[in-house]
Amino acid sequence: MEKGFYHVPQAINEPIKAYAPGSAERAEVQAAYDKMWNETLNIPMVINGKRIETGKTMRVLPPHDHQHNVGSFHFGEAKHVHEAIQASLDAKEAWENMSWANRSAIFLKAADLVAGPYRARINAATMIQQSKTIFQAEIDSACELADFLRFNVQYATEIYAEQPYTHSHSGLWNRVDYRPLEGFTFAITPFNFTAIAGNLPTSMAMMGNTVVWKPSLSQLYSAHLLMEIFEEAGIPPGVINMIITDPKETADIVFAHPDFAGLHYTGSTTVFQNIWKTIGNNITKYRTYPRIVGETGGKDFVMVHRTAKVQQVVTALIRGAFEFQGQKCSAASRAYIPSNLWDTVKSGLVNTMAELKMGSPRDFENFVTAVIHEGSFDKLAKYIDQAKADSNAEIIAGGNYDKSKGYFVEPTVIVANDPKYVTMEEELFGPVLTIYVYPEDQYEETLKLVDETSPYALTGALFSEDRYALEVGERALRNAAGNFYINDKPTGAVVGQQPFGGARASGTNDKAGSKQNLYRWVSPRLIKETMLTPEHYGYPFLAKD
Repeated sequence: MEKGFYHVPQAINEPIKAYAPGSAERAEVQAAYDKMWNETLNIPMVINGKRIETGKTMRVLPPHDHQHNVGSFHFGEAKHVHEAIQASLDAKEAWENMSWANRSAIFLKAADLVAGPYRARINAATMIQQSKTIFQAEIDSACELADFLRFNVQYATEIYAEQPYTHSHSGLWNRVDYRPLEGFTFAITPFNFTAIAGNLPTSMAMMGNTVVWKPSLSQLYSAHLLMEIFEEAGIPPGVINMIITDPKETADIVFAHPDFAGLHYTGSTTVFQNIWKTIGNNITKYRTYPRIVGETGGKDFVMVHRTAKVQQVVTALIRGAFEFQGQKCSAASRAYIPSNLWDTVKSGLVNTMAELKMGSPRDFENFVTAVIHEGSFDKLAKYIDQAKADSNAEIIAGGNYDKSKGYFVEPTVIVANDPKYVTMEEELFGPVLTIYVYPEDQYEETLKLVDETSPYALTGALFSEDRYALEVGERALRNAAGNFYINDKPTGAVVGQQPFGGARASGTNDKAGSKQNLYRWVSPRLIKETMLTPEHYGYPFLAKD
């Protein structure tokens, strides 16, 4: 077998294609969308490399046209969870003993497949079931996913190269063996990012772990394609096992298993907190203390100083709050506007929002499409209706909704007279932005309000042309956001540039898209080898004077 200290290809961010009229990429993704739209995809589970079809199927219905069936997925049972766990354990020894270079080659090939021959299909799949516009699909399922795979290979290489110091006259050699975790790992992924669905299981597998992966039912159309990509790239059977099972039943089995070693999670705060409690209650059952990594959403803010440029603020609010229908964990959902700027900010918002088009992602002129499912639609409609009825709130733009064909909720701006109004505090996960107008001379008091209003601390933005004000705000909001943006919207973190994650109720802040996240999936073993081993117990100090 060849030996060497290999250098992996230098990771750079995948260029984002424009999909302008007349472009080749536009025609290619439209053709892929139309073909997939008119087919019905069969989505099995994948356990130990085998397609598992149970016959108990559920339809895949696009949110923007919930009467149109594009496929069916096979729902599993408890036995399939057990089988996936066993497949992971059976595959573990061979996988963790594969050289890091050969493991890395699999994920580099997966990145090239995503960015190349699968690009139009993975984007179209994300547009169809997750109702993303082509631009939102491109930055997610093509570019960010490829970036995760390539940068994580680079980070893994750097981690393995980090070794302790040993000087040449010490008579010993110190080295670190970066072992994978002892047991199997579990990935639970959300609907809103195909890239997250791809990253959570692969980041663990890259470090030699084997994985049971449970994707969201609202993302299975693109999850199925991800499994196809992983397998074409060369993932051996049993390394990543995709199950489609009942969440509670799955949790009861996984978190009671003695070989459960780690959780990689993105989803709701309540579910994550319940999982943590379950793991804590089972702590004496485990062979090793499980690693728990989670990102759980936010109530992300935009704080505006009286010196900010109005058009920059308006653009950041529109993009930050309404792209992908506000269903990004990082989406702007509350904003604090100083009284001296409010009239012009309000005018800019109302006029710009009147231009926004809403409808199917197949029409590239649409800026927003549908929210993910009926439950989300109903929740958002309830809060919008409440704002219409409340005397201390006013809707200045949007406020309409319709689910007759798809789950469409207009981008909506609520102005609240009370900074603790319900939509200033509760995570809605939809295209609803709530604004509080504060007295322009109460900047520092309002910074304190921003910090204390929400239990979350994922993302936040601060706009100002005054460097002293920026410094004051950056310091006051130090713990209010894991990703903090100055004069920019609070969304759009790029792998390798802005590692992503938050603290407080937003998660464990283990920074996806950085080396820090990969450290969580190894259990280092320090090896000290002594070259000249002592042969007598005595030390010089023991000798007589």
